[in-house]
Amino acid sequence: MTAALQPPRGTAWLIGALVAAALFGNYYVYDSIGPVADLLQQQRGFSDSQVGLLNAIYSLPNIVLILVGGVLVDRFGAARMTLVTAAICLAGALLTAFSPNFTGMAAGRLLFGIGAETFSIATLAAIADYFGGRSLALAMGLALAIGRLGSFSADMSPTWFAAAYAQTWQQPLIIAAAIAATSFAASVVYWRVDRRPREAGLLPTGRTAEKLAWRDLLHFGRAYWYLLALCVLWYSVILAFRSTFSIKYFQHVHGLDLATAGQMNSYVFLAAVFATPAFGWLCDRFNRYAPFLAFGALLLPVALAVMALTHWSLWVSTALIGVSYSLVPAVMWPLASRLVAPSRFGTAIGLMWVAQNAGISGANLVAGWLNDRAGASAANPAGYAPMMEFFGIASMLGLLCALALWLTAGRRSHEKTVRV
Repeated sequence: MTAALQPPRGTAWLIGALVAAALFGNYYVYDSIGPVADLLQQQRGFSDSQVGLLNAIYSLPNIVLILVGGVLVDRFGAARMTLVTAAICLAGALLTAFSPNFTGMAAGRLLFGIGAETFSIATLAAIADYFGGRSLALAMGLALAIGRLGSFSADMSPTWFAAAYAQTWQQPLIIAAAIAATSFAASVVYWRVDRRPREAGLLPTGRTAEKLAWRDLLHFGRAYWYLLALCVLWYSVILAFRSTFSIKYFQHVHGLDLATAGQMNSYVFLAAVFATPAFGWLCDRFNRYAPFLAFGALLLPVALAVMALTHWSLWVSTALIGVSYSLVPAVMWPLASRLVAPSRFGTAIGLMWVAQNAGISGANLVAGWLNDRAGASAANPAGYAPMMEFFGIASMLGLLCALALWLTAGRRSHEKTVRV
């Protein structure tokens, strides 16, 4: 898109603000399960396996659907798909909040998951439409930062909405559904604002949907496969622990009340809002990616060990996880673009997202099963040890993949005189 065809900057930044608002609601709803996990056990008798499934089932449909989500966005446009998927997410949030039993709540989270990942692709495509060639990285970074404020807000909700949490498990989820409604409203406004510049020819009217070419996988080098394995292992630990079980763990093992546990968990997301763009800038400035990625991967098992094996302040492990959560995503996706040919980048990212969703689902299910098997509870805090061992082993395997990637990519870049 040439400069002459670009929409006015004021319109572009309005779209950016609307997309950011929509992402805020989407992130909030995803992370709304963790703060109510203990209430679901106390008031509804849910097991940890069931609580884990409420987040695992979000990722399950995207093991397949993420392969077609980008094609749908290309075919029907970012604005229309943002609107449709935001409506699906709202329906899922409402079903989760108002279901009378576990089956209904699980169906709601499944419906939310069906919409949410394609929603994420559509919102990123929206920013690319309006900021292609000008301030793209800044606009995308700001939108994602606002989205992570949604995660921070979900963890802070026991403090901000203490009266709701003092009533029943349902009130906090009704608040999440109301925030999902604001996400849908922002998507409606974006869809309406988008129509005029698109009809005026200031935006692309259509793109050819990229097909997933399985034969291209044969051309990916070892460094890419190490990066994919790291992506699966690291995200599985981060999201299964931080978004599902960490608040319960802080309450039962470290004796925090619900509000304090939510605050402790929230600072990881708050740090990422500011640190992720900064780390990305730092890696670009030094033009080194693999060493930073290995360092970020190292911090996760160290943080888990500090949390599970010492009596140090939780601030130590929270700070370590916060740096890891900020650094790894800032490096992972730019590094992926250096490890595969541009013509295969879409296939490479799509495959990573598929594997990532499978890993997150599996980690949630395994962690919940381990907690139930060991009888983890406030009365038996030692029962959480198998779950922490599982997360520790997975994070160590991720570190090994990061080190192998560093060595492999280092040899590859030396041969091509490109540093990674």
